Amino acid sequence: MSDQALLQVDVTSAAYGTAQVLQGVSFEMGHERVAIVGRNGMGKSTLCKVVTGLHRTARGSVCLDGTDLLGRSAAFVGRAGVGYVPQGRRVFASLTVDEHFTMLGPHRDPSWPSQRVYDLFPQLARRRRSLASNLSGGEQQMLAIGRAVAVGPRLLIMDEPSEGLAPLIVDGLIDACSSLLNTGEMGILVVEQNLHAAVRLADRIMVMVRGQVIIDMTTDEFLTRTDLQEAHLGVSGSS
Repeated sequence: MSDQALLQVDVTSAAYGTAQVLQGVSFEMGHERVAIVGRNGMGKSTLCKVVTGLHRTARGSVCLDGTDLLGRSAAFVGRAGVGYVPQGRRVFASLTVDEHFTMLGPHRDPSWPSQRVYDLFPQLARRRRSLASNLSGGEQQMLAIGRAVAVGPRLLIMDEPSEGLAPLIVDGLIDACSSLLNTGEMGILVVEQNLHAAVRLADRIMVMVRGQVIIDMTTDEFLTRTDLQEAHLGVSGSS
Protein backbone atom coordinates (compact mmCIF):
# COMPACT_ATOMS: atom_id res chain seq x y z
CA MET A 1 0.00 0.00 0.00
CA SER A 2 1.29 3.48 -0.84
CA ASP A 3 2.54 5.75 1.97
CA GLN A 4 0.46 8.63 0.62
CA ALA A 5 -3.07 7.64 -0.36
CA LEU A 6 -4.42 8.94 -3.65
CA LEU A 7 -7.80 7.23 -3.18
CA GLN A 8 -9.44 6.38 0.14
CA VAL A 9 -12.62 4.30 0.07
CA ASP A 10 -14.82 3.55 3.08
CA VAL A 11 -18.24 2.61 1.73
CA THR A 12 -20.52 1.26 4.44
CA SER A 13 -23.35 0.36 2.05
CA ALA A 14 -24.62 0.64 -1.51
CA ALA A 15 -27.87 -0.82 -2.79
CA TYR A 16 -30.22 -1.04 -5.75
CA GLY A 17 -33.63 -0.73 -4.17
CA THR A 18 -33.73 -3.26 -1.36
CA ALA A 19 -30.84 -5.31 -2.76
CA GLN A 20 -27.68 -4.60 -0.79
CA VAL A 21 -24.65 -4.78 -3.11
CA LEU A 22 -21.76 -3.27 -1.14
CA GLN A 23 -21.34 -3.61 2.59
CA GLY A 24 -18.25 -2.40 4.36
CA VAL A 25 -15.77 -1.86 1.50
CA SER A 26 -12.67 -0.14 2.83
CA PHE A 27 -9.26 0.34 1.18
CA GLU A 28 -6.82 2.96 0.00
CA MET A 29 -4.35 3.17 -2.85
CA GLY A 30 -1.65 5.45 -4.15
CA HIS A 31 -0.06 5.91 -7.58
CA GLU A 32 -0.05 2.18 -8.24
CA ARG A 33 -1.85 -0.46 -10.28
CA VAL A 34 -4.59 -2.21 -8.32
CA ALA A 35 -6.94 -4.88 -9.66
CA ILE A 36 -10.24 -5.91 -8.08
CA VAL A 37 -11.28 -9.43 -9.00
CA GLY A 38 -14.17 -11.68 -8.06
CA ARG A 39 -16.96 -13.79 -9.45
CA ASN A 40 -19.95 -12.20 -11.21
CA GLY A 41 -22.40 -10.36 -8.98
CA MET A 42 -19.96 -9.60 -6.16
CA GLY A 43 -20.21 -5.81 -6.47
CA LYS A 44 -17.11 -4.97 -8.48
CA SER A 45 -18.80 -2.82 -11.13
CA THR A 46 -21.03 -1.20 -8.53
CA LEU A 47 -17.91 -0.11 -6.66
CA CYS A 48 -16.63 1.49 -9.88
CA LYS A 49 -19.92 3.35 -10.25
CA VAL A 50 -19.84 4.54 -6.65
CA VAL A 51 -16.33 5.96 -7.04
CA THR A 52 -17.09 7.61 -10.40
CA GLY A 53 -20.36 9.23 -9.35
CA LEU A 54 -22.64 6.96 -11.36
CA HIS A 55 -24.21 5.44 -8.23
CA ARG A 56 -24.98 8.28 -5.82
CA THR A 57 -26.96 6.67 -3.01
CA ALA A 58 -24.08 4.84 -1.32
CA ARG A 59 -23.15 5.66 2.26
CA GLY A 60 -19.69 6.27 3.65
CA SER A 61 -16.87 8.22 2.02
CA VAL A 62 -14.78 8.17 -1.14
CA CYS A 63 -11.90 10.65 -1.12
CA LEU A 64 -9.49 11.57 -3.90
CA ASP A 65 -6.56 13.53 -2.50
CA GLY A 66 -8.77 14.55 0.42
CA THR A 67 -11.79 15.62 -1.65
CA ASP A 68 -14.91 13.60 -0.79
CA LEU A 69 -16.56 12.39 -3.99
CA LEU A 70 -19.35 10.27 -2.56
CA GLY A 71 -22.76 11.37 -3.76
CA ARG A 72 -21.34 13.93 -6.18
CA SER A 73 -22.16 13.95 -9.88
CA ALA A 74 -20.07 12.12 -12.44
CA ALA A 75 -19.11 15.52 -13.90
CA PHE A 76 -17.81 16.68 -10.51
CA VAL A 77 -15.87 13.45 -10.05
CA GLY A 78 -14.33 13.84 -13.50
CA ARG A 79 -13.26 17.42 -12.78
CA ALA A 80 -11.77 16.25 -9.49
CA GLY A 81 -9.42 13.98 -11.40
CA VAL A 82 -11.04 10.59 -11.99
CA GLY A 83 -10.98 9.11 -15.49
CA TYR A 84 -13.33 6.22 -16.27
CA VAL A 85 -13.26 3.52 -18.94
CA PRO A 86 -16.66 1.80 -18.64
CA GLN A 87 -17.41 -1.82 -19.37
CA GLY A 88 -18.31 -2.20 -23.03
CA ARG A 89 -16.15 0.77 -24.11
CA ARG A 90 -19.08 3.04 -25.09
CA VAL A 91 -17.41 4.92 -27.92
CA PHE A 92 -19.45 6.96 -30.41
CA ALA A 93 -19.98 4.90 -33.55
CA SER A 94 -20.54 7.90 -35.85
CA LEU A 95 -17.42 9.82 -34.79
CA THR A 96 -13.88 9.31 -36.02
CA VAL A 97 -11.05 8.57 -33.63
CA ASP A 98 -9.79 12.16 -33.95
CA GLU A 99 -13.26 13.55 -33.29
CA HIS A 100 -13.47 11.68 -29.98
CA PHE A 101 -10.57 13.79 -28.76
CA THR A 102 -11.76 17.02 -30.36
CA MET A 103 -15.12 16.77 -28.61
CA LEU A 104 -13.41 16.88 -25.21
CA GLY A 105 -12.96 20.62 -25.80
CA PRO A 106 -12.03 22.54 -22.65
CA HIS A 107 -11.91 19.34 -20.61
CA ARG A 108 -8.81 18.27 -22.51
CA ASP A 109 -5.56 18.36 -20.53
CA PRO A 110 -2.92 20.36 -22.46
CA SER A 111 -0.28 17.87 -21.34
CA TRP A 112 -2.17 15.15 -23.26
CA PRO A 113 -2.35 16.27 -26.90
CA SER A 114 -3.62 13.74 -29.41
CA GLN A 115 -0.10 12.82 -30.46
CA ARG A 116 0.78 11.73 -26.92
CA VAL A 117 -2.24 9.42 -26.90
CA TYR A 118 -1.25 8.10 -30.30
CA ASP A 119 2.28 7.49 -29.06
CA LEU A 120 0.70 5.34 -26.34
CA PHE A 121 -1.43 3.48 -28.91
CA PRO A 122 0.34 3.50 -32.32
CA GLN A 123 -2.36 1.28 -33.83
CA LEU A 124 -4.93 3.94 -32.97
CA ALA A 125 -2.85 6.59 -34.75
CA ARG A 126 -3.14 4.61 -37.96
CA ARG A 127 -6.94 4.62 -37.60
CA ARG A 128 -7.35 8.24 -36.52
CA ARG A 129 -9.66 9.12 -39.43
CA SER A 130 -11.74 5.95 -39.15
CA LEU A 131 -15.20 5.86 -37.63
CA ALA A 132 -15.34 4.15 -34.26
CA SER A 133 -17.89 1.72 -35.71
CA ASN A 134 -15.20 0.46 -38.10
CA LEU A 135 -12.63 -0.23 -35.39
CA SER A 136 -11.91 -3.65 -33.96
CA GLY A 137 -12.81 -4.36 -30.35
CA GLY A 138 -9.21 -3.85 -29.31
CA GLU A 139 -8.99 -0.53 -31.15
CA GLN A 140 -12.22 0.63 -29.55
CA GLN A 141 -10.78 -0.20 -26.14
CA MET A 142 -7.64 1.76 -26.97
CA LEU A 143 -9.86 4.68 -27.94
CA ALA A 144 -11.87 4.43 -24.71
CA ILE A 145 -8.69 4.43 -22.64
CA GLY A 146 -7.13 7.21 -24.68
CA ARG A 147 -10.23 9.37 -24.29
CA ALA A 148 -10.16 8.89 -20.51
CA VAL A 149 -6.44 9.62 -20.31
CA ALA A 150 -6.69 12.75 -22.46
CA VAL A 151 -8.42 14.69 -19.67
CA GLY A 152 -5.37 14.17 -17.46
CA PRO A 153 -6.84 12.15 -14.58
CA ARG A 154 -5.02 11.48 -11.35
CA LEU A 155 -6.86 8.17 -11.06
CA LEU A 156 -7.84 6.00 -14.03
CA ILE A 157 -10.58 3.43 -13.39
CA MET A 158 -11.18 0.67 -15.94
CA ASP A 159 -14.10 -1.76 -15.76
CA GLU A 160 -13.36 -5.10 -17.48
CA PRO A 161 -10.85 -3.69 -20.02
CA SER A 162 -9.89 -7.12 -21.38
CA GLU A 163 -13.47 -8.29 -21.99
CA GLY A 164 -13.86 -9.90 -25.41
CA LEU A 165 -10.31 -9.13 -26.52
CA ALA A 166 -7.67 -11.45 -27.94
CA PRO A 167 -4.66 -12.15 -25.69
CA LEU A 168 -2.30 -10.28 -28.03
CA ILE A 169 -4.46 -7.14 -27.78
CA VAL A 170 -4.59 -7.47 -24.00
CA ASP A 171 -0.79 -7.59 -23.96
CA GLY A 172 -0.71 -4.23 -25.72
CA LEU A 173 -3.14 -2.70 -23.24
CA ILE A 174 -1.01 -3.97 -20.36
CA ASP A 175 2.09 -2.37 -21.87
CA ALA A 176 0.22 0.92 -22.25
CA CYS A 177 -0.95 0.83 -18.63
CA SER A 178 2.61 0.21 -17.51
CA SER A 179 3.71 3.26 -19.47
CA LEU A 180 1.00 5.37 -17.85
CA LEU A 181 2.06 4.34 -14.37
CA ASN A 182 5.70 5.03 -15.13
CA THR A 183 4.88 8.69 -15.75
CA GLY A 184 3.95 9.04 -12.07
CA GLU A 185 0.89 11.06 -13.07
CA MET A 186 -1.88 8.67 -12.11
CA GLY A 187 -2.96 5.59 -10.22
CA ILE A 188 -4.81 2.81 -12.02
CA LEU A 189 -7.74 0.85 -10.55
CA VAL A 190 -8.93 -2.07 -12.67
CA VAL A 191 -11.96 -4.31 -12.26
CA GLU A 192 -11.29 -7.61 -14.03
CA GLN A 193 -13.12 -10.91 -14.40
CA ASN A 194 -10.11 -12.31 -16.25
CA LEU A 195 -7.60 -13.29 -13.57
CA HIS A 196 -4.83 -13.84 -16.11
CA ALA A 197 -5.22 -10.24 -17.29
CA ALA A 198 -5.60 -8.89 -13.75
CA VAL A 199 -2.34 -10.34 -12.46
CA ARG A 200 -0.51 -8.87 -15.45
CA LEU A 201 -2.18 -5.49 -15.20
CA ALA A 202 -1.73 -4.94 -11.48
CA ASP A 203 0.88 -5.03 -8.75
CA ARG A 204 -1.78 -5.51 -6.09
CA ILE A 205 -4.87 -7.73 -6.06
CA MET A 206 -8.08 -7.32 -4.08
CA VAL A 207 -10.78 -10.00 -4.10
CA MET A 208 -14.43 -9.09 -3.62
CA VAL A 209 -16.94 -11.56 -2.21
CA ARG A 210 -20.58 -10.62 -1.58
CA GLY A 211 -19.95 -6.88 -1.57
CA GLN A 212 -16.83 -6.91 0.59
CA VAL A 213 -13.08 -6.86 -0.05
CA ILE A 214 -11.88 -9.96 1.76
CA ILE A 215 -8.35 -10.26 0.33
CA ASP A 216 -5.80 -7.50 -0.32
CA MET A 217 -2.25 -8.56 -1.16
CA THR A 218 0.52 -8.09 -3.69
CA THR A 219 0.12 -9.83 -7.01
CA ASP A 220 3.25 -11.89 -6.41
CA GLU A 221 1.84 -13.15 -3.11
CA PHE A 222 -1.59 -13.86 -4.61
CA LEU A 223 -0.04 -15.91 -7.40
CA THR A 224 1.38 -18.29 -4.80
CA ARG A 225 -2.03 -18.75 -3.15
CA THR A 226 -3.75 -21.19 -5.45
CA ASP A 227 -6.03 -22.11 -2.55
CA LEU A 228 -7.48 -18.59 -2.52
CA GLN A 229 -7.77 -18.52 -6.30
CA GLU A 230 -9.73 -21.76 -6.31
CA ALA A 231 -11.92 -20.89 -3.32
CA HIS A 232 -12.97 -17.41 -4.41
CA LEU A 233 -12.51 -17.37 -8.20
CA GLY A 234 -13.01 -20.99 -9.17
CA VAL A 235 -9.58 -21.38 -10.77
CA SER A 236 -6.57 -23.41 -9.75
CA GLY A 237 -4.03 -20.84 -10.88
CA SER A 238 -3.44 -17.77 -13.02
CA SER A 239 -2.78 -19.56 -16.28
